[in-house]
Amino acid sequence: MEIDSKNILKACRNLELRGRIIIKMKQNFHLLLINPWIYDFTAYDFWSKPLGLLYLASILKKEGYKVSYIDCLDRYNQEILKLQNKNRPKSDSFGRGPFYKEEIPKPEVLKNIPRRFSRYGITEEIFLKELTKLSPPRAVLITSIMTYWYPGVFRVIKLIKKVFPGVPIILGGIYATLCFTHALQFSGANYIIKGNQIGDLLSLLAELSGFRRKSRSEYEESLGCLDGLPYPNWELYPHLDYVCVLSSRGCPFRCSYCASFLINPKLEYRKPQEVAEEIECWYRRRKIKDFVFYDDALLINSEDHFLPLLEELIHKKLPLRLHLPNGLHARLVSEEFAFKMQQAGVETIRLGLETVDPKMQEKSGGKVTNNEFKKAVEYLLKAGYKTNQIGAYLLIGIPGQHLPEIIDSIRFVLDCGAHPRLAKFSAIPGTKIWEEASAYFNLRGDVDPLLHNDALLPYLSPDITEKSYQQIKSIIREK
Repeated sequence: MEIDSKNILKACRNLELRGRIIIKMKQNFHLLLINPWIYDFTAYDFWSKPLGLLYLASILKKEGYKVSYIDCLDRYNQEILKLQNKNRPKSDSFGRGPFYKEEIPKPEVLKNIPRRFSRYGITEEIFLKELTKLSPPRAVLITSIMTYWYPGVFRVIKLIKKVFPGVPIILGGIYATLCFTHALQFSGANYIIKGNQIGDLLSLLAELSGFRRKSRSEYEESLGCLDGLPYPNWELYPHLDYVCVLSSRGCPFRCSYCASFLINPKLEYRKPQEVAEEIECWYRRRKIKDFVFYDDALLINSEDHFLPLLEELIHKKLPLRLHLPNGLHARLVSEEFAFKMQQAGVETIRLGLETVDPKMQEKSGGKVTNNEFKKAVEYLLKAGYKTNQIGAYLLIGIPGQHLPEIIDSIRFVLDCGAHPRLAKFSAIPGTKIWEEASAYFNLRGDVDPLLHNDALLPYLSPDITEKSYQQIKSIIREK
């Protein structure tokens, strides 16, 4: 068969021209990404950033879209600092600190709770001012975190509709995934994206922009490969105290109270050297020293994953402080591992224990025994860690749990040489314990996600009252 070189050259030119047109179309398709306010009784910046949204910002830029960003929780927002007569927000040595807050009326379902309710983050006036600085977006993408923070999401959506009427609003994130029907019925968003469906989002944006793709993008293909994703777009923040890192996604355990598997049902890993390079990148580019791991199961397969990562960081000899706030599996902490963490600069350690009751341990997931926890703490202390660096999460208020068990758990942790960290139980839809917890807390019918809030424990639990909760906290304070 004879090859027509002229026609091939013409086709190539047409393809190149079409590619340029597509890129131009996308660049003109302005997307606004928003991290909404927190509406709650209390909130604090414990290394809180919308990591998924920042990954998405990088993906969308790689795909050719123009991206703008507003973080309603940015403590470095210049207008909110000016309002407080400050040059920088109050922060501890690791970058954590309080959000600006304004008291607001409590939602009707919470009216009998004897606590103040507030909006945390920038003021509405500042938010509206930020919107006026932007050219009208072609679509607005909003994330959502805790299910019971949805009022902040709803308020953002309402204001966006006033300022940019007719602009499509796309809602994603944890609330949108766990409370999909609620979001569909009440949020006011035009589209709801459930889970980590980046492909669905890119297809939707392609339709909205008028560009229909014939093939999946490279980022859709890399959904099962975290190394294929670009770094989160931390450049969207002019000021940064810390950077959040994801070296793995998902968890193999199915604890009765945890909804992690509903968000990330598959356990995936990044290459250790790739994670180390990302950390070095932000240290060099932004002078960041504090790095916070968002992994749910950091020590699973640690011989092939986290241990080599620690060794990579030790080899780089960077003055880093690593923080592991999501509850390490104490069973997997060895003596070698404890020393490697110390060498690599791990500063903050949290271990998962939940309770010292063996029956409750088995019922909730069977991840650790008391002896395994004690041994893990011994290794960490031997490696040079201090008690205030080794936190132990204790779950309080789980159905069937009584005050003596909680007190025994606190004393056990203290005797081991660690510091108890109270984690109030909250009922989350989709978890194994949801039905039992709903009955225990007398949650009937269509449960408002506001009632998922763990701050309500002393007011909903038949066993843990406000008085007994304060008694529990006093035992820790005495030490």
